[in-house]
Amino acid sequence: MSVGRVVWLAWLLAACLALVGCPKQAARTSARPRVVSLSPSTTEALFAMGAGDAMVGRSRYCDYPAAALALPQVGGYVDPNQEAILALEPTLVTGARGPSGSALVDALGTRGIATYFPVTESFAEIDAMILGLGERTAHDGGARALVERMHARIAAVEAATAGKPKRKALLVFGLEPVVVAGPGSFPDEMLARAGAVNVVREGKGYPTLGLETVLALDPDVVLNAAIAEAHGAERIGPSTPGWRELRAVKTGRVVALVDEAVLRPGPRIGEGLAAVARAVHPEANVP
Repeated sequence: MSVGRVVWLAWLLAACLALVGCPKQAARTSARPRVVSLSPSTTEALFAMGAGDAMVGRSRYCDYPAAALALPQVGGYVDPNQEAILALEPTLVTGARGPSGSALVDALGTRGIATYFPVTESFAEIDAMILGLGERTAHDGGARALVERMHARIAAVEAATAGKPKRKALLVFGLEPVVVAGPGSFPDEMLARAGAVNVVREGKGYPTLGLETVLALDPDVVLNAAIAEAHGAERIGPSTPGWRELRAVKTGRVVALVDEAVLRPGPRIGEGLAAVARAVHPEANVP
């Protein structure tokens, strides 16, 4: 057999292997990304940057935008269903860093599935999360444009509250037990950007407080974001044991934050900031 024919047969064999022998690998490297998102913030970010069509699965809590509801569910934030995730054949699994963290990352990594679970406890980290998703889904331009829009909204809110008195605020996320925004969390930064001072200066992230401590902190305004609890928006008032002794309750300075954007470190952070600013400074013209 001539050398030329040997070379030709070798080339033909390689072509056949590429087309027939490894179809799944070829699909993964050439097709669009297939993303499973396990947190509302990353789901919102993907849709907001124009990468919603790359999503193939979501957590049960990912309910915005409406288009996300049509996607298959793969469990929750704490209890993701690995079998359901794998059945969707994702190329990327993303979400907020949380309890399922390393175990899920390790399990997916052994199967060659990329993961992205960034920390989002500051405005800068939220930006980085969005830009990171843009890079991983080939939507860099959409991610940058989204961050620019967010920055413009944030700047407008900050301008509206500039020069206003720095009111002492308590941001409540849970009532049984009382869970609040503490230092080192994105809601703590949100309060500062909204022209408030967080009365909680000890603990980290989302500490739990007793009502005696709440009374001692004596905030000017209480922001009640415990909307996930039964009648949570109504459970801090003049008839509530313990809370009714608080000065902010007696003076009618309790504001229920029913806008879920306040709770999500994602692309609607500007809307959340505006809601907080209006609660702290109702006299300001917050856009």
